[in-house]
Amino acid sequence: MANVLESQLLSAEAAAEQLQRHTAANGLRYALLGQSIGNGHPDASHTSAEAVLRLVNAVPAALAGSLVRTTYAFVPLALSGARLRGNDAADAAFQSNDPTLIALQATPELAERAICHRNAEVRGEDYVFLSAGLHHDSFALAFEFFINIAHDLVDIASMPASFGDLLAEQTAAGVRGETSIDAFEHRSAAFGPQADHGADSSTRPRSTAPVPPRPPASTTPAEKAQALRDYQHAAFADAVAIYLLAVFLDFDYADLREREYPLLAPPALAARLRAVHALYPPNPGYTFQILYRRRG
Repeated sequence: MANVLESQLLSAEAAAEQLQRHTAANGLRYALLGQSIGNGHPDASHTSAEAVLRLVNAVPAALAGSLVRTTYAFVPLALSGARLRGNDAADAAFQSNDPTLIALQATPELAERAICHRNAEVRGEDYVFLSAGLHHDSFALAFEFFINIAHDLVDIASMPASFGDLLAEQTAAGVRGETSIDAFEHRSAAFGPQADHGADSSTRPRSTAPVPPRPPASTTPAEKAQALRDYQHAAFADAVAIYLLAVFLDFDYADLREREYPLLAPPALAARLRAVHALYPPNPGYTFQILYRRRG
């Protein structure tokens, strides 16, 4: 079965040759693969060329300037060669040589084995292949795109000291919850058990499933320092991604609820988003605002 499916796929190199490449007004490089990225969805308007351009241009120019070496390619589906062959538990050494495969159409069979994105280097250029066919609306596609943007930013430009100061203030004040499972676990490793189980019900996950056990707190100075860096980078990347999502569309913070950890309290998140806003003001035609209650 895997061989049959693989016959429908392109290598990253072959897909890169077929990409329709563009540079957005903010300087970000992006690309589309043919006209088929929305195949398989009854409403694929969020993957049209116009919709993707508006999505890409939501990235502030001050931020996009750090990412000029990467092309963000919106393709029907991106797959891992190992996963396609049923090897989900491949070790890191194997995954480093794991080929990226691209589908020209988002068929149900391929979608079952696709992943949200794949990073690949093709002839010295960096690509992020985003599986547009896995996302059924603008919210899902935008968040996946912005998460990749945010993590690439952290890898290239690191985190500003001012944001680290804000995190330190919030930690000292006993702010509960976090913005992703990575940030939640790294914070626990850096600072020890937190009182997150006592967070307000409005910020807790919808599920009543228990939060999984936290990793033990770091013990040596080197471990603590590494855990703190990991926490800061994860929290900053989360804040950047959520900020970009807020610039792109109106959404309810409750939509970001997860089962594995309690969400950061809204006032604390608002402080982080304002800090990111100060660093990366929106481009013309986009706005940013925080509303604590929806009208009507």
